[in-house]
Amino acid sequence: MEHHLGLTYDPIQGLVQVPCIERNSVGAIKAIMASNLALNGNPEDAVVNFDQVVKTMWETGQAMNSNFKETSEGGLAIHVAVSFPSC
Repeated sequence: MEHHLGLTYDPIQGLVQVPCIERNSVGAIKAIMASNLALNGNPEDAVVNFDQVVKTMWETGQAMNSNFKETSEGGLAIHVAVSFPSC
């Protein structure tokens, strides 16, 4: 989970983009592999415990600029002009 800290999400016109979908699928694969490792390991041997990761993720989220938190107010969302064809 720590590898996802600090990633931004900036949907263009509120639409989910391919990089976000790809990131989510890779994240799901990592979660499955991490759970397999955790289930086969000893928690006493962990270098970084779960509580430390959750605390760090919370602190990162609090420190991150709100423009990059799924608001479409920063990143690609404000730098890419896209017009979609009408139906």
